[in-house]
Amino acid sequence: MLKFLRPTLIATALATAGLASQAADLPGKGVKVLPLKSSIAEETFQTLLVIKALEKLGYEVQPIQEVEYPTAHIAIGNGDATFLADHWNPLHADYYKNAGGEAKLYRTGTYSDNAAQGYLIDKKTADAHHITNIEQLKDPAIAKLFDNDGDGKADLTGCNPGWGCEAVIEHHLGAYKLRDTVTHQQGSYSALIADTITRYKAGKPVFYYTWTPYWVSNELKPGQDVVWLEVPFSSLPGEQAGTDTKLPNGKNYGFVVNKQQIIANKAWADKNPAAAKLFAIMQLPVSDINAQNHLMSQGQGKPADIERHTNAWISAHQATFDGWIEQALAAAK
Repeated sequence: MLKFLRPTLIATALATAGLASQAADLPGKGVKVLPLKSSIAEETFQTLLVIKALEKLGYEVQPIQEVEYPTAHIAIGNGDATFLADHWNPLHADYYKNAGGEAKLYRTGTYSDNAAQGYLIDKKTADAHHITNIEQLKDPAIAKLFDNDGDGKADLTGCNPGWGCEAVIEHHLGAYKLRDTVTHQQGSYSALIADTITRYKAGKPVFYYTWTPYWVSNELKPGQDVVWLEVPFSSLPGEQAGTDTKLPNGKNYGFVVNKQQIIANKAWADKNPAAAKLFAIMQLPVSDINAQNHLMSQGQGKPADIERHTNAWISAHQATFDGWIEQALAAAK
């Protein structure tokens, strides 16, 4: 029996040695990575996909730490964390600048493109009262249609502090002279939007802010259930000031169509060309993010669910994923 076993043991030992050698050759061996993300649970998918690619390169990725965007940008700029997979450009322009900009942050390539955002109301109310522009809510009679708490003002389901969108909304309320007739409701966006959807299903008027990629537009479909509101003119705060928000089709929803990018600590990226290359070339279609986010909204939001979704995406796009790894490995040589 031993004479048959011996070649098998030798083959196994050689294979193990080969794997160990291969692992030793990976550019990320012994290098720790600390990923950050915001409190938006739906951004876990994008972050996890980057993590799985980094692990293929041998990097030792720590558990994801959750902090809001302003803190994340500063932490990465200072080298206290490694990367953020969901930097919105130009929405986070002020955070990027405050964290040191190009001197401290690495930002190359576009991870996900065509991220739209803006204000919507239910189509039934829009059609009945011919509402197409947020400026019409200056009229107390129109604003009162969206009053949920009896104070006579429209209640806008708004944006969490620290996300960036809240600064734009607050700016718009002033620029379009809506403060007397509109209340920006803030808190937990997921709880607020769930309540908004419940009101819609009960046949009540709704007025809310949202963005894509996100699951809300799967529940309340623009053009079918709800309509986008235009703004009277372009007006943005901070680093985005002076930007024209009008779209090629002539519509103006008040926000620039954003791209999501992976940002990393620049000094770390300079020392890790494989990871830097990976961050630059990874691309994820908005439609795929929307689809995964919708699964989360349907009860598949546990860590094990998101892990399964990420693995399924890789399996369905194996050639693309392997291509990222090959290019990253080549950049390390």
